[in-house]
Amino acid sequence: MSDEESAPTTAPEWAELLADATAIADEYRGHGWEAVVLEPGDVEPIESDDRVGLRVAVSPDEYDLVESVVGSDDGRFGSAEVYYRPADGADRRFALAVERDETSETAILVPLTYSISDARSVLERALHEEELLLHVRPESAAEWVVFSHDDPSLFLEESDVRAWSED
Repeated sequence: MSDEESAPTTAPEWAELLADATAIADEYRGHGWEAVVLEPGDVEPIESDDRVGLRVAVSPDEYDLVESVVGSDDGRFGSAEVYYRPADGADRRFALAVERDETSETAILVPLTYSISDARSVLERALHEEELLLHVRPESAAEWVVFSHDDPSLFLEESDVRAWSED
């Protein structure tokens, strides 16, 4: 296993994704929105009795910020944009989920990277159930903020979706 496979946040694509997230956040800010860019330390598939989706581990400070924004009474993160970077045949995937609250004009940008082979069962299930959950949590705690996406195909190559639907 290469260093990039074991530590995807060291991959050049990860640095490019973070730079894109910052640029997109700046665009939101330019339109008067509040924008928060997360820098996950780890993203991994999770499939347990009570949680299915992608677990996104962030620093305690980032989590507190997300929780304060999402936990407010007027927080309604009901829309999202997903920017997906083509994988060019590689197993590692990169995407950016922009969680949006139109009412408060707040965006939370969640950069993601995951191994398609490791996440396959979670992503296949999400396609079948038409919902992919992103579980944002602090690195060493049991708290969660969950974002829901009703089109999981946005997080995949078109060829993955076709191949899995044929299985």
